[in-house]
Formats: sequence, structure tokens, C-alpha cells
Amino acid sequence: MAEGLRFELLGPLRASDTGGEVPLGAPRQRAVLAVLLLQEGRPLSYDALVDAVWGEEPPAHVRNLVQKYVSGLRRALAPAAAGGDGRVGGVRLRWTGSGYLLSGAEITDLRERRTLLGRARAARDAGELRAAVALAGEAEALWRGEFAEGLAGPYLAAERRRWAEKRLMVLEAKLEGELFLERYHECIHELVRQVAAHPLRERLVWLLMLARYRSGQGTAALREFEEARRRIATELGADPGPALRALHERILRQDPGLLFPEPALVS
Repeated sequence: MAEGLRFELLGPLRASDTGGEVPLGAPRQRAVLAVLLLQEGRPLSYDALVDAVWGEEPPAHVRNLVQKYVSGLRRALAPAAAGGDGRVGGVRLRWTGSGYLLSGAEITDLRERRTLLGRARAARDAGELRAAVALAGEAEALWRGEFAEGLAGPYLAAERRRWAEKRLMVLEAKLEGELFLERYHECIHELVRQVAAHPLRERLVWLLMLARYRSGQGTAALREFEEARRRIATELGADPGPALRALHERILRQDPGLLFPEPALVS
């Protein structure tokens, strides 16, 4: 891959190099690029590309649109001419006979995220939880918005949902690590915000209840459970899951074990 060319998808799609940000064209052209980047060097057939970007009902002139956007991307990602603006090229988009292949490119912020989380897991396994939590925080800081924010198409919509879940799982693990480090008050503010954004996610409610209880807010912890129970009953017609109910019961009987943190997993 050409040194200096950077692609980012943890937020709006962005490409930049030594000359600054690279203009990528109209939203559909950017969606085509995002889909091809996510193939990680594997060719994508014409039909699969159309399905990914337009779904089951593409416009009648979709073949012309694909050709137009591919040509536009080739121009946008081509190396600069000698004596130009200093951009570093090297990315190549070509037809292989079986599909479109984007080579010499990777999604840089995803690679950096994987590296940071790998280091976080290694630190956790070595018993260095403070370092693990800090590294998970650095991984979270790479996000600039939703995954491939603003780009349409069924493939990217599915990827956006998948990455939202992955992001939440890491955030939950990071907050669990913060609780183990007895940073209860620091956790509560973030957990209140996350529960408001994801009111039916029981793991976040569980962490918020525990953070409140360990910070001396036992009544508030019980109130969080009752509010979650009402939300779940209204939205899902169900009761809270066993983990949330078990924590509620332990808080009611003031289980001394709740005051002793347990090691967290940063995943």
C-alpha cells in the first residue's frame, strides 16, 4: 500500500494523504468506495456491487452509474502528476474479469482499532487492567460518528448495525474495567448517557446499577432497575433478564460481595 494514503470509516468516509483530504465525489460514489474498501482486497462482482449499493431495485441506468462512479474513483485516487500537489498514490481500482478489485488500500482506522484492542487484551491478560482500560479508551476515541456515516445502501446499513454492536461491546467492557478500578463516579455519567441512548440494553443498566450501588447510591440503583423493568415491559412485553434480576436481588439484600470488584474483560 502506498505510504501516506489513509482511509477512515469510523465515522464519515474520509481519504487523506500528504496533500490533505482527497475529494471522493458524490454520496453514491463514496458508497461504492466504502463497499470496495470493506472487501479487503477481494474482488467484488458487478451484481454484488449493485446489490450492496442499490439493493433489490436499482435504477434502470445502474450500469452507467457504476461505470461513472468507478471512473470517478479512479481519477480521485490516481497518483498526482510529477510536480503536483504532493499526494501519494498507489491505490488501484480495476476490473479483474470476475469483479472490481481495489488494491493497495486498507481502512486505516479499523487497523488501528484492532491493534489497540489487541494490546488491551494483552495488557488485561498480564494483569495490567489500568493500561487495558486506557488502550480501550484510545480505540473508542478513533470513532468520529457512526460507521460509514451518511452513506446509503443495504450492505453499509448492515455493516453500520454490526459495528455499532461491536462498539457497544467494547464500551461496556471498558466501563466494567473502570468499575474494577473503583472509578464509580466517573462511570455513572457515561452510563446514564448510554442507557438513555440504548434504554433496552440490559448490560448497560446492570453496569449503571452496580456503579450507583458501589458509589453509595443504593436507592438510585434500585430505581434504575424499576425504570428498566417498566421500559422492557412496555416495549417488549417481557421481564428483565436473569442477570439484571439477580443483581437487583443482591442489592435488595445488600450482598457484601457487591462491594468487591471482579476483573473485567476488555474484548
